[in-house]
Amino acid sequence: MASKQPPMKDAVTNSVRVEIFDQAYNLRGSDPDYILKLADYVDSKMRAVAEQTHTVDTVRLAVLAAINIADEYHLLKRNHDSGSVEYLKRASHLSDALDEVLQEKHKAG
Repeated sequence: MASKQPPMKDAVTNSVRVEIFDQAYNLRGSDPDYILKLADYVDSKMRAVAEQTHTVDTVRLAVLAAINIADEYHLLKRNHDSGSVEYLKRASHLSDALDEVLQEKHKAG
């Protein structure tokens, strides 16, 4: 396995040279540090899948890593969405309770 080359940033083009599973890519974006973080994450997922499956086909590893990342995303999204619904219900309940207290105070005052 070749040693990993350090990432290179080009401030003019917002391009970052990264390595993912021993392949070099030039990626562009407004936040080079974020791109590096994403590339490291994808690289780590591909390496984890390679260890678990002993697959050497890079395309197959990339697809399996993408499936793992998609699964993580959808689990987080589902948890976030269900949490949001619970927060909205609680906020509505608290708002109704506050309205009742304010109405009682208004009637009494």
